Amino acid sequence: MILVTGATGNVGAELVRALAASGTPVRGLTRGTGPAATPPVEYVSGDLGDPASLRPALAGVRGLFLLPGYPAMPEILAEAARAGVEHVVLLSGSSAASGDTRNAITRYMVESERAVRDSGLAWTVLRPSGFMSNTLEWVPQLASGDVVRAPFAGVPIATIDPYDIAAVAAGALSGDGHRGQVYRLTGPEALRPADRLRTLGTVLGRDLRLDAQSDEDARAEMLATVPADYVDAFFDFYVTGSLDDSTVLPTVRELTGRPARTFAQWAEAHAAAFR
Repeated sequence: MILVTGATGNVGAELVRALAASGTPVRGLTRGTGPAATPPVEYVSGDLGDPASLRPALAGVRGLFLLPGYPAMPEILAEAARAGVEHVVLLSGSSAASGDTRNAITRYMVESERAVRDSGLAWTVLRPSGFMSNTLEWVPQLASGDVVRAPFAGVPIATIDPYDIAAVAAGALSGDGHRGQVYRLTGPEALRPADRLRTLGTVLGRDLRLDAQSDEDARAEMLATVPADYVDAFFDFYVTGSLDDSTVLPTVRELTGRPARTFAQWAEAHAAAFR
């Protein structure tokens, strides 16, 4: 049995589907009532902020897909060890490679990785670049017009489809040779926001236009909904330039035997969300 945390999220939902398709018994952890499920999938409720609440979900589990960033990570992993979990695949992020704990986002990735390494369990760490699914943030704007206001317009990112992250995670949880490995994952092309918007427009049959936000306007807008230390982290990445997510790597192809999905493929698969 494999337990997938964040089972209704971008990566978790894809991982549940991938494991189920291979016939692997999978249990999805959700905070509330999960989706309707049929074998080999079941859903259970639990809270990663309350490690004791995970005990029923961990019963009989041998592989664990774990989200990062929870202060109780050592306690979560201790519960997993007591339940007999043998292998943890941790979703981390590309910035963890820098080890710069002054950056709030990097810090929680680094601390999560450290907790997994110190847990005594076998582990695999996935460090993807930015998700293609972040493009869904544009849905409200595109519902009312053909212009998207977006920050960091000059920054190219080799965005990755969560489908590919899930495929690598499924392979790591089900196969051999992945324990003790850190995998840096990217999509097949480095794209700026305008590039993604142009591709999305082609898929939707719409003439879409990017309105590039100034850094000042972007900071003010982000501070309205995002904690200040996280806003500072994003500006450190994309304005100061501490993070370069533009390099395209062959890791997905090497681990899955097929190319990483393009943004055009992602847009086709999710076009209904923008219509």
